[in-house]
Amino acid sequence: MELLELMKYRRSIRKYRDKQIPKNELKKIIEAGLYAPNAGGGQRTIICAVRNKELAEKLGRLNLARFDRSRLAGSYVSKEQPSAIDDPTIKSGFYGAPTVCVIFGQRNFLYSIPDSFCCAENMVLEAAALGISSCIAARGEETFDSDIGAEILKEWEIPDNYIARCFVLLGYCDGEYPHQKPRKQGRVKIIE
Repeated sequence: MELLELMKYRRSIRKYRDKQIPKNELKKIIEAGLYAPNAGGGQRTIICAVRNKELAEKLGRLNLARFDRSRLAGSYVSKEQPSAIDDPTIKSGFYGAPTVCVIFGQRNFLYSIPDSFCCAENMVLEAAALGISSCIAARGEETFDSDIGAEILKEWEIPDNYIARCFVLLGYCDGEYPHQKPRKQGRVKIIE
């Protein structure tokens, strides 16, 4: 599949089967993240992959613990793959994904967030190419902003000057793979 077609095909999946992805494919997905564009070629992001179901669920609950609905720009994401925005009864921001990759960036580095999300984008594209479903989740900072979160970061030996920026959820879609949504008009301007 050509790259543009792959981009059009890939969807954010929020319903996962209880089936772990192969470790060799996880390594390819992580490698794709390591080759993402990054400011000044600094290669500052750190990727930490969690394949432990209980730990991923714990982190997913921490991810939604301080979710602030008042800051949303919209209130609907998907009928086929509902998010915590659509359904306030969802208790984990990781939706049962069997593998969760945490992407860390330097805390006070100007391009920490863009670097982390470029890393995540490369990872979800590689996952799609491998037939693995994915979703990029935000709220990294809030997820670890507690005594429990700080304890986990210490256990993982994440440097103090690093902060979680986002997550890449990985697994296999439970149910039908979602259809493409039409693109909104009026979002492009070409100035000559």
